[in-house]
Amino acid sequence: MKTVAILYGGKSGEHEVSLRSGGAVFSHLDRELYVPLLIAVDHYGVWYLQQNPCFEEDKKTLTIHRNENSIVSVIPGLGLFYNNKKIEVDIVFPVLHGTFGEDGTLQGLLELAGLPYAGSAVLGSALGMDKAMAKQIWIQSDLPVVPFSVVNDKSATHINNSLDLVIEKFGFPLFIKPANAGSSVGVTKANSRDELEWGVKSGFKYDRKLLIEPAIEGREIECSVIGNSEPVSFLPGEVISGDFYDYDSKYIHPESVKLSVPAHLKDNLKKEIKAKAEKAFLAVGAEGFARVDFFIEKETENILINEINTLPGFTEISMFAKLCDVSGLPYKDMLTEIIHLAEARFEIKSKLIFRKE
Repeated sequence: MKTVAILYGGKSGEHEVSLRSGGAVFSHLDRELYVPLLIAVDHYGVWYLQQNPCFEEDKKTLTIHRNENSIVSVIPGLGLFYNNKKIEVDIVFPVLHGTFGEDGTLQGLLELAGLPYAGSAVLGSALGMDKAMAKQIWIQSDLPVVPFSVVNDKSATHINNSLDLVIEKFGFPLFIKPANAGSSVGVTKANSRDELEWGVKSGFKYDRKLLIEPAIEGREIECSVIGNSEPVSFLPGEVISGDFYDYDSKYIHPESVKLSVPAHLKDNLKKEIKAKAEKAFLAVGAEGFARVDFFIEKETENILINEINTLPGFTEISMFAKLCDVSGLPYKDMLTEIIHLAEARFEIKSKLIFRKE
């Protein structure tokens, strides 16, 4: 059997979500094919080999045990080590959401270590994480996106001028989003200039670049995608929330949100969403798996891409797994397919020549 290192926790604001995602992957991994090995990353970014069971069955979550003798080192070209001993790993399955997990930094580290890993590689991860860059690429690919403006943390004068232009362009209400964050961390809604200024100030705690977008009146749709160069999309689902699908709605009070899995959509809309999800996936160089989020405008039924998540939530209540399951791919089989895709990519890349012979 092959050893799968589940890497969870992390430094980002999605640390707690990652503990639950890691728990779901740990509990559903096919034990006839794989042996799970747990590596936790604490809030400071230190990696620890978890040598004792750390899965809380009742809460469906992993915990973190910190021990100086179990600190993991990543050595370029050699792999993973602790106590000067190599950790034998066949593949790494990261569930580190957000910054330092799905933004390409971790993927680059694993590439240097020579380890195969699940999910998008460096470029796809970095582009998928940066909402502004992803949208610019989709526009170049003739894909419709939610309108947006970018505000950078340059100076107070620059910011004020940018906000004046945004208000003139979009009006209210507006959403303020850190360009590089997930699970709606740092996202606020503004109905006035004061709320906009507060939202921008709050957003800059999480990133130096923000997106400001007009609120779209319509339906919020999500679509799971699995594959490498030939991705396959699954039946779309719908998020039905009172205001907007923020962090608390996703993970703290999920009872406040209704998920329609699959979404009740006309056949032509389902087909269009699935096709756009696959095209968006390929355009940013995503691999392995991702979730693409859309809005369907109420009046026109126009489909707009909101964002892509190259490392979506893997918890029991996460939409990604639910959409795969309702489309005929149960959680355990989904994990196996994702691992096979990672192995296939690693095998192809290992045959490439990186220096002149």
